[in-house]
Amino acid sequence: MEKPAISPYFALFFAVLAISTSAIFVKLSSAPAPVIATYRLLFSALLTLPMVFMAKGTWSEIARLTRKQWMYLIMSGAFLAAHFLLWFDSLNYTSIASSTVLVTLQPLFAFIGGYFLFKERLRGMAITGGFLAVVGSFVIGWGDFQVGGTALYGDFLALIAAIAVTAYWLIGQYLRQGISGISTAAYSFIVYATSSIFLIGHSLFYGHALTGYPTTDWIWFICLAIFPTLLGHSILNWVIKYLSTSTVSVGILFEPIGTCILAFFIFGDIVTVPQLIGGLIILFGIFIFIRYNQVKGVQANEAT
Repeated sequence: MEKPAISPYFALFFAVLAISTSAIFVKLSSAPAPVIATYRLLFSALLTLPMVFMAKGTWSEIARLTRKQWMYLIMSGAFLAAHFLLWFDSLNYTSIASSTVLVTLQPLFAFIGGYFLFKERLRGMAITGGFLAVVGSFVIGWGDFQVGGTALYGDFLALIAAIAVTAYWLIGQYLRQGISGISTAAYSFIVYATSSIFLIGHSLFYGHALTGYPTTDWIWFICLAIFPTLLGHSILNWVIKYLSTSTVSVGILFEPIGTCILAFFIFGDIVTVPQLIGGLIILFGIFIFIRYNQVKGVQANEAT
């Protein structure tokens, strides 16, 4: 594997900062969750298209994709669509803190997926760091979790959304890594376009209007496409070529910290003592994980 021009860990940190804006923009929009998800991915696909034209050989690469690769790309788009549908809808039933904390519990599923799919054996200290980061997430949302009622339903949606996005990252790791790995431009464009097709179909099937929203909503749709998607997910699509899904998932645990800070300045949400303590635990856990993250075992790097 060629040496990257910039540190994948730095790119991961920057991408997670961008992703932290996602829940904020969703909360600011008045449109239904499926419509928000639809335009986020549709605009992302359109904004990625110039990159496809500028990256030399991308169209010929797309033309050479095998049936198996197309199958996995479509699955990846479906999981990404499901993730946004479930997560955005969860924000209608539970708080930003609870939803964001639960949806970032991806390492729990990434460790399992990496073990069975890529034969990854994380070292003890790395696992300890990942566990600490997860504990920190629970500390942040502990005072906000509610047992019963609509909040519990929202928490359940966020947890399923975490499983869906983990599947998306695992497929991305399989397709992006290795000598024949799909390029960032081709992978991002196809997945965003496929996901937007699924979401448009979902919105039409359930009768959600795709027009008639105020100007501010369209601004938030575009912001969702630019910041958490192009500057977040697209960079992570590049990162996944060099780092495992487990590493990316642990890095994303920083998202609740960024989201809570933004929620404080935009919505006036008070940063509580548990949120502060949980944030420090997450940062320490991520540091330990990255410091000792040396995967043992052979990964299935060839995407054929």
